[in-house]
Amino acid sequence: MKIEKKVIATLAKCYAIAPLLYGGKEHFLVAAEKQDPCYLFDAEGKKVDKIWDGPGGVMTMVQVPGTAGQYLSTYQFYSPNDSAEAKIVIVTPKAKGDWQVRTLVNLPHVHRFDILQRNGISYLLACTVKSGHRFKEDWSMPGKVYAAILPKDLSGFDEEHQLKLQVIKEGMVKNHGYYRVMEGDIPTAIISSQEGVFRFTPPEKEKGKWTVETLLEEAASDAVLVDLDQDGEKELCTLSPFHGSRVSIYKKTAKRYEKVYDFAGGMEFAHAIYGGLLCNVPTFVVGHRKGNKSLVAIQYNKEKGIYEESVIDEGRGPANVFHYLYQGKDILIAANRETDEIAMYTIT
Repeated sequence: MKIEKKVIATLAKCYAIAPLLYGGKEHFLVAAEKQDPCYLFDAEGKKVDKIWDGPGGVMTMVQVPGTAGQYLSTYQFYSPNDSAEAKIVIVTPKAKGDWQVRTLVNLPHVHRFDILQRNGISYLLACTVKSGHRFKEDWSMPGKVYAAILPKDLSGFDEEHQLKLQVIKEGMVKNHGYYRVMEGDIPTAIISSQEGVFRFTPPEKEKGKWTVETLLEEAASDAVLVDLDQDGEKELCTLSPFHGSRVSIYKKTAKRYEKVYDFAGGMEFAHAIYGGLLCNVPTFVVGHRKGNKSLVAIQYNKEKGIYEESVIDEGRGPANVFHYLYQGKDILIAANRETDEIAMYTIT
């Protein structure tokens, strides 16, 4: 694995990354966890616009399907202990340097969300890390998962006219992890909390119910499904517990997922996660924010029958990582939060 690194920008406490189709071309967004800007980059890593100067507090950004650059973003989630004013906002491009921001819904403690499309219907799925607190590090009020049908036209929503959400699961302490995983042509959501790892599948019809499956009854901070050994069955890859140090892989048996791998030595404050192809090889990428702050790729060696690790970078402290292909090359963008560094890794 050959790695070429380029630091494309500096952003204090850089955190969230998301793709954005804008002006008919592929771009990506990077936003800050604290009260700092959000930037737009082209696929080559060139900064092309500033979306805002603040207030920031961005955990998740997702493009609105079928639009030329409109997207949803979390707003004012600065930490689990400072997220009571959090909301989801609609961000609409008007002109270069002019992006309109309107409220879609006030949702205290909203951390992750997504837009999942099935049979022509867009569903908003939103996760709160908790439902309230009385003091710092109070986890006595569990988080929830909310859902709603997202209209194609969002022009009618603002602070006075908000989208109504429905609770589809509650009782989820430290409801932190989210990853979209396709099952055939159906998008599913892998959501992780202290109660375990769950898969949410959107309704087949507009008035149908969400399907919620329990994949693992062990606390997890994040998780993804990826077929690392290419046997036709996806492995469950987890970071655990909440902001923890265990990086594990589970194989599905007839009844449940069984652990087959633990990263030796652990990764302090494991947080960044990607599961998918890297140079055409199924790969699990994980990064951690304390200790030696590495970004590591984990792949399965069929000949040896073992999982192998490759260090992509060290000492940077990634919060999140995003993968895409550009001109036939694999690109990883890392929001290296602990060093205020937005990094582009070209991997061949």
